[in-house]
Amino acid sequence: MSQVAATTVDTEASLLSVAGVAKAFGETKALSACNLTLRAGRVHAVIGENGSGKSTLVKVLTGVVQPDRGSIILSGVPVRLSAPKQARQVGIATTFQEVLVLEQLSLLDNLWLGQDGLFRRGVDAERRRSESAAVLGELLGDAPPDLSTRVADLDLGMRQAVVIARSLLLKPRLLILDEATAALDIAVRDRLVAALRKRTAEGLAVLFITHKMDEIAALSDEVTVLRSGESVATLPIAEVTPARMLALMSGRSEPLSLSAVANGNGRLALTVHDVRVSVKGTPFGLEIRSGEVLGLAGLAGHGADFFAQILGGVRAPLDGHIEADGQVLSNTGAFVRHGIAYVPRDRKTEGIFAPLSIADNFSMSTLHRYTRFGLLDEGRITASRQPLFARLGVKFGRLGDAMTSLSGGNQQKVILARTLARQPKVLVLNDPTRGVDLATKQDIYSLLAEQAQANVAVVIHSTEIEQLLVLCQRVAIFHHGTLFAVLDRQALSRDALIAGLFGRAA
Repeated sequence: MSQVAATTVDTEASLLSVAGVAKAFGETKALSACNLTLRAGRVHAVIGENGSGKSTLVKVLTGVVQPDRGSIILSGVPVRLSAPKQARQVGIATTFQEVLVLEQLSLLDNLWLGQDGLFRRGVDAERRRSESAAVLGELLGDAPPDLSTRVADLDLGMRQAVVIARSLLLKPRLLILDEATAALDIAVRDRLVAALRKRTAEGLAVLFITHKMDEIAALSDEVTVLRSGESVATLPIAEVTPARMLALMSGRSEPLSLSAVANGNGRLALTVHDVRVSVKGTPFGLEIRSGEVLGLAGLAGHGADFFAQILGGVRAPLDGHIEADGQVLSNTGAFVRHGIAYVPRDRKTEGIFAPLSIADNFSMSTLHRYTRFGLLDEGRITASRQPLFARLGVKFGRLGDAMTSLSGGNQQKVILARTLARQPKVLVLNDPTRGVDLATKQDIYSLLAEQAQANVAVVIHSTEIEQLLVLCQRVAIFHHGTLFAVLDRQALSRDALIAGLFGRAA
């Protein structure tokens, strides 16, 4: 059902109302008392800790699962959404937390997935191309990738933008964004905000699930907080602060504030020699020392993500090399032997072993540490796992459950726990808090500070400006495939970082 442009939008009228919705999976109560009202022309954010029921709410509203009790009323009429197709038919489009694309198909084919019948196309080829170009231009600027490009050749942020564009092409009445901005850089995110503001002015309602407080402030009109499957508060955006959200979500009173956290021994941990991350980029050098937290920043495709992968030993530079302890690290094995551990950005394809259990996902990379006489010592595994799971607040049913039974944020926590269990000398994290709630971010920040104080060199590539400001002693900024600037603590500011992202001096 198409969204209808109107001169005046009644932002007080209810488009969709959720009342007393509950959903359990066996003994796990994902939702117990969810209440929510969405209005045309408004952006309604939902925030909560990982495992609070946000993703289950989205699945209920999109027909993926049916509630055990409660009601959903759309435009004054009770509805029971029994399948995603039915949700689309009544005007609900959803971009899920995971990036759902068919990698071997073209960008154009991915944009129009689900809109064709069995024997005919719903939209003619010329209109497909023109509408695709228009929406990609809105999100990606003046130079989007060619529509014939394979999605497999796009980076994670670009794939996320493609999935959002697919939802916008449906011209929905209600757009649900479930952590859909997590992989976007600041430029694409700002364009998305503008695109959504244009559409809400025409009557679109948006349900916006995110863990980023700056995004909530920039886009939302009101916020509902979920805790343990219940709606505990709905506030207008003027009454929303990070401290209040944290208290409602988890019972904590104040967000953690860290700055200049590390006082390590300053020993040289890694040396970057004449590395090139882009064909047209300039080779550069860099020294990374034990006990520091070094941030990597850059817009999508400008080199920061690639450099994080190089430092983690999972990609080779186009030129140059990395040294540790005077030795050139020539392959992944050499990085591992020198105590370099890497947390990937895309947990779905690079971070988890989907067919395996939660327990096996934790122990997979450290099995050699828990083996005696060819047998696994389950006691040692438990002794390693329990404090890390407790510290990160991993929420799970049973350790034998599939890793995919966890929410995206809890999957990320297991990956972090597994990496820390290796006791690395250098910890390279590629956007590690993507899909992680506000309270857990505070725990991760504290944990990384402890790692730095224990003389671990911490390198973090982040798409969140505030995260870089809180954690880092230095930030290396990449622009057009080259190391543009390295800002030390005294020079770090929001304005300086944003200016650097666009190749300007502060």
